[in-house]
Amino acid sequence: MSAPGLEELFTLRIEVGDPVDLGPAPDGHRRMVPIVGGTLDGPGGLTGRVLPGGADHQVLTPGFALLDAQYVVETSAGDRLSVHNRGVRSGSPQDMAALARGEVVDADRVYFRCTPRLSSAAPDWAWVCGRVFVADARRHPRRVDVQVFTVL
Repeated sequence: MSAPGLEELFTLRIEVGDPVDLGPAPDGHRRMVPIVGGTLDGPGGLTGRVLPGGADHQVLTPGFALLDAQYVVETSAGDRLSVHNRGVRSGSPQDMAALARGEVVDADRVYFRCTPRLSSAAPDWAWVCGRVFVADARRHPRRVDVQVFTVL
């Protein structure tokens, strides 16, 4: 057996709103970050947008954050895909605290990976229901960039 390959599917630039602080819980500090829009770009001229109305539910600890985001993307052809994206973001306690405050942190100092689960009723996108996806992500003060790959 050999390691599976990856093929780029698309990149999302997800615009986020102000976090809603839910406070400390036994497993970490909880907050919800609204998803307010964004764009989709992919190989072959694929374009689209991230629809407003999604959210990223987060559990923050000093060294890492567990992320659970749900949102919808729409291609320029009008096809809609549901995205349920779970991930982990980790770094030094100082870098993680700076990110939580909305500050810029060098992406090379932060591990940020996720496993998007995609589904769609659109005939051209039905295949995504039977595939595994992984993503590399970068956090910016008002945006998250997520580069999604199909596991071959």
